[in-house]
Amino acid sequence: MLIELFKTFSKIGAFTFGGGYAMIPMIETEVVDKHQWISREEFIDLIAIAQSCPGVFAINISTFIGFKLRREVGAVVAAIGAALPSFLIILLIAMFFHRFMDVPWVAAMFRGIRPAVVALIAVPTFNLAKSAHITLATCWIPIITALLIWLLGVNPVFIIIAAALIGYLYGQFISPTENDS
Repeated sequence: MLIELFKTFSKIGAFTFGGGYAMIPMIETEVVDKHQWISREEFIDLIAIAQSCPGVFAINISTFIGFKLRREVGAVVAAIGAALPSFLIILLIAMFFHRFMDVPWVAAMFRGIRPAVVALIAVPTFNLAKSAHITLATCWIPIITALLIWLLGVNPVFIIIAAALIGYLYGQFISPTENDS
């Protein structure tokens, strides 16, 4: 199990580009669909937790999944598996990038990669919205949140705290019948 956990997260770390959010579809495919280590609902909850915790998203989510499967050892193995490929790739790039950063075709490649990275982040965002059951009635929540952060510069930590408090109050006082079922 530990070897499979390491191999899975190494593959995720090596073959996904664009940061943690771009990894979401591959992580979901591997841990929910292929290995069935966690359910889709658990995965959505883990995404929320991983986003709320400090640190790198991919490391956070791999640590949570590893811990669920094999406690502390699983957490360490999964985290190393997720981090090692990226670390090695970044190390190689850092060693040679200064020699190539002024080469026109290299600069053109990076200009071409930027829009693709935006798409790699946008697709899982829309898939998460669908999985989290965001509807036309609730779509105002992520829109207002994004506007508060983007336009007004509200610290995301305050958004997370407010959302947790509102969710708690909603669950306790406004919608008690939903909690009973």
